[in-house]
Amino acid sequence: SSHPQQHSTTDVPAVPRVSSAGMNAAVRAVTRMGIYVGAKVFLIYEGYEGLVEGGDNIKQATWLSVSNIIQLGGTVIGSARCKAFTTRQGRLRAARNLVEHGITNLCVIGGDGSLTGADIFRAEWAGLLDELLRDGLISEEVAKANGRLNVVGLVGSIDNDFCGTDMTIGTDSALHRIMEVIDAITTTAQSHQRTFVLEVMGRHCGYLALVSGLASGADWLFIPESPPEDGWEDLMCERLGETRSRGSRLNIIIIAEGAIDRNGKPISSNYVKDVRAAGWEQKVGEGLCHHPRGASDSLQSSKMGMEAVMALLEATPDTPACVVSLSGNQSVRLPLMECVQVTKDVQKAMDEKRFDEAIQLRGRSFENNWNIYKLLAHQKPAQEKSPFSLAILNVGAPAAGMNAAVRSAVRISICRGHTVYAVSDGFEGLAKGQIREVGWHDVAGWLGRGGSMLGTKRTLPKTCMEKIVENVRKFNIQALLVIGGFEAYEGVLQLVEARGQYEELCIIMCVIPATISNNVPGTDFSLGSDTAVNAAMESCDRIKQSASGTKRRVFIVETMGGYCGYLSTVTGIAVGADAAYVYEDPFTIHDLKANVEHLTDKMKTDIQRGLVLRNEKCHEHYTTEFLYNLYSSEGKGIFDCRINVLGHLQQGGAPTPFDRNYGTKLGVKAVLWMSEKLQEAYRKGRVFANSADSACVIGLRKKVVAFSPVTELKKVTDFEHRLPQEQWWLNLRLMLKMLANYQISLTEYISGKMEHVTRRTLSIEKGF
Repeated sequence: SSHPQQHSTTDVPAVPRVSSAGMNAAVRAVTRMGIYVGAKVFLIYEGYEGLVEGGDNIKQATWLSVSNIIQLGGTVIGSARCKAFTTRQGRLRAARNLVEHGITNLCVIGGDGSLTGADIFRAEWAGLLDELLRDGLISEEVAKANGRLNVVGLVGSIDNDFCGTDMTIGTDSALHRIMEVIDAITTTAQSHQRTFVLEVMGRHCGYLALVSGLASGADWLFIPESPPEDGWEDLMCERLGETRSRGSRLNIIIIAEGAIDRNGKPISSNYVKDVRAAGWEQKVGEGLCHHPRGASDSLQSSKMGMEAVMALLEATPDTPACVVSLSGNQSVRLPLMECVQVTKDVQKAMDEKRFDEAIQLRGRSFENNWNIYKLLAHQKPAQEKSPFSLAILNVGAPAAGMNAAVRSAVRISICRGHTVYAVSDGFEGLAKGQIREVGWHDVAGWLGRGGSMLGTKRTLPKTCMEKIVENVRKFNIQALLVIGGFEAYEGVLQLVEARGQYEELCIIMCVIPATISNNVPGTDFSLGSDTAVNAAMESCDRIKQSASGTKRRVFIVETMGGYCGYLSTVTGIAVGADAAYVYEDPFTIHDLKANVEHLTDKMKTDIQRGLVLRNEKCHEHYTTEFLYNLYSSEGKGIFDCRINVLGHLQQGGAPTPFDRNYGTKLGVKAVLWMSEKLQEAYRKGRVFANSADSACVIGLRKKVVAFSPVTELKKVTDFEHRLPQEQWWLNLRLMLKMLANYQISLTEYISGKMEHVTRRTLSIEKGF
């Protein structure tokens, strides 16, 4: 049967002491998945305090208990620090409360303290039951029936300080908040010529400071893992003075609250401000937990919540307590105590002033961020001038993050000594000779800009091949970096296929996929799609809110994406939509009828509103207008309908932190790869490259950054619909349907694997 047998077990999402955006999405997913698989689900209010106090703090949940909470910040079930739970006596009371409800599965959402507490509780469980039995507080049968406690953790901590996990719940939202503040400050500072010192949360972990420094192009950065050299004060003032003399009106200094110097002495934001005699100091602190979420927090939390329930169902007496995490876009399970151990090792390394080791223990991705930040923040003269010149262009529709990629590609090329040309207006500009050499400072301030500063067009090379070849020859371009959507990929493919005719095109080419549609083959994520999902999510949240006054209303929202349903599906999960119609998951009139009936039933509950997403090209005949007419007439007297077409809103304004960083990293990795290929293809003073692997798409595939030859990708592309033939995100649709209360078959669900966390696994090159 598609519905597992009724389990006698019961799952408990308990939220201990910290709160971060995205937690509600996790509470919702765990609750609904638990009910879905036939378990009784209890919500424990006020974290471990509620567990110890019992009574009304432990309530059985229904499907509707977690309705309409996905868009709220913080956590609806509350969280509190709890002294009592740190004592055995407190844990004894907690065990008794659980046993009284027949609860033997615990899902804990919190930071490392909360998760360590859960593991101790699990280890003591048998002993605690023996003691309750001895004192006559529980019967022999009850002790037998509840003999084992399973624990699974979800890491909720905004400063991403938990080792082994890529991103903790709340980190993405915290970064959104910091970037909003920085963007606002930037505008003020442009007018006033100021230096800003910005302090961000992170007592022991510099992750938020580091990523926001990378995403804002900050001038100076203090993180606890890598204190500045002695005498940094003079160096910093000198460095900031240089940027001023070049006409920059703004300096940003970012400092993690746990920043220290080489001797372990704290560096405060006030001290930095006094050193600089700087304009303003701004603290971005406590507000960080409690603000609206980033879309990626909702999506990740929902995925992890579903996986947590599966981990509890599949637990045996031999499985260790695990935390559920995402690696790239795959769910994984990690032994809780291994993660806690490495997290402690980092702190110990910092205490003992072994700073290089601290950075390595944070994981490869942290180390990469730090190295890329240092590389791009300040110009260092190239060791030697290289013989190569490289041209950069944007193709297709504008996508957020394009400018971040151009900026990092320009700067890393200059570090390598290459000559860099910027091309305006895509392939058309390349044909018309709109080509100019650019320097380090020409791309200053580009990171946070939306759209495309170079200008972009959809024109394909085959319409102007002769002229393109002429300019490639005239400017002696030996490498082409094309940042854009499906046309960028198709265009490079056309150039490669014309190599037989034009020797000038035997050069190195690389495509950085950048499109809100996420429809470029060779990558799981295109640059700009995160910003688009966030823009669509914010619009849908507002649309939902407008209905909170009017009862019984269904919104039909049309999203962009061409034939690709990624935007609809992921936005649907992030806002808790009732359905998302996409081209890749064919639907018939029967499905539409079932959805209308589903909404009719929903209107009989307390919720009384619905949200349905429709991708713009999901069906030739079932248009948005058609759906509106169908829903209106079928729902007559039960609910009314409204249409919203999101349109170009989805191209988003300023890029999200994810797109700024992803663009920055792709730009760096693409140029490093191109430099290597140029070296290989350089003979007798010229570049000649005509092998398949000299023209690639760079992309994130599962967990790693990969380069795929465009000629290979041609075999797996549906050119008519401008789509890759296989798309990983289709398996997310299972979750979308389950969370909206449709019957699904869990046989298609792929459980995460248990992976170990060691120094070796932390050093593996990850995509992000």
